[in-house]
Order: sequence, then structure tokens, then C-alpha cells
Amino acid sequence: MSRIGLKPITIPAGVDVNIDANNTVTVKGPNGTLTMDAHPNMAISVEGSEIIVSRPNDQKENRSLHGLTRSLIANMVTGVTEGFKKNLEVNGVGYRVQMQGSTLVMNLGFSHQVTMEAPEGIKIECPSANAIVISGADKQKVGQFAAQVREKRLPEPYKGKGIKYAEEHIRRKEGKAGKK
Repeated sequence: MSRIGLKPITIPAGVDVNIDANNTVTVKGPNGTLTMDAHPNMAISVEGSEIIVSRPNDQKENRSLHGLTRSLIANMVTGVTEGFKKNLEVNGVGYRVQMQGSTLVMNLGFSHQVTMEAPEGIKIECPSANAIVISGADKQKVGQFAAQVREKRLPEPYKGKGIKYAEEHIRRKEGKAGKK
């Protein structure tokens, strides 16, 4: 039994939720509009100021989709009200980042600068030369773009140089001197 799927989703003030006949859920709020095509087996309804997700039977696929659908819709509601944010840190001598318009320009120890354009619906900020804040309404897009930025210079285990999430802990290794 899905415990997550059974929980109703509270709709905050200022958020508008529409559900089409073919299970397309549209959530509008102060931070934008998000749309998702839910699986046709899931029954989604708006009752008062709550969204209820239910399943037709207890087959394995429907049990799996029940909690997933509820979580995705809850993330959409949270995204259009509060938004999502990922903080990245850049560690290394000479490593720095800056914004030029909507382009993120990174000096990461390569012979060239690495540039990344902000995708639609994503906002990038550089509060300092070694910090990146990626924010937006869509949780999946924010996480995916943060992973793509981190991928440009993964943190290495010897000196800890590279781009890492702010809450991430890099396991350090001893160098050649630690062998004796």
C-alpha cells in the first residue's frame, strides 16, 4: 500500500490547478506554469483545496505509479510557489565562475573558458567567484542542469579540486606518501 500516494496535496493560495480529460495536469503559480502528462491509469481529482491521486486496483504497476504521480504533482505545486535551488561550490587555485548576461563562464584549469547557457526556466546566480546558485520552478530541470555544470570538472579525491554540491562531502585519499 502506498503511504505517499494516499496523502492529499494541499493547494496553497494563488495556485491554480487544472486537470484535462487525458490526465494532463497544469499548475499555475507565482513562479510560472508547469505541465505534466500523468499515466492514464491514475485518477487525479481536485476536491476543494486538495489534490487527490487514486489508483484503480492493487496491481504492481499501479501501486508504483500511485506514489510517483503524487510526488511529481506535489513537486510541481512546490515549484510554482517556492521554487527549487541547488548550491554549487568551485574549489581550486585559479578556478572561478562569473555570469555574462545569461551565460555562465567558468575558468576550471583548462586552456579555455567553459561556457554554459541557462536553459529555459532556469536562473543562475554567482554570489561570489567560487559559488553558483541554480534555481527554478521545475525540480527535474534544476537538478539536471546542476549535474551538467558539476560534470564540467568533477571533484577529485586528492586535493578536492573541482565543482561540488555545497552539502556534498568529498572523501579524500592519501597521496603516494601514505603508502609506507
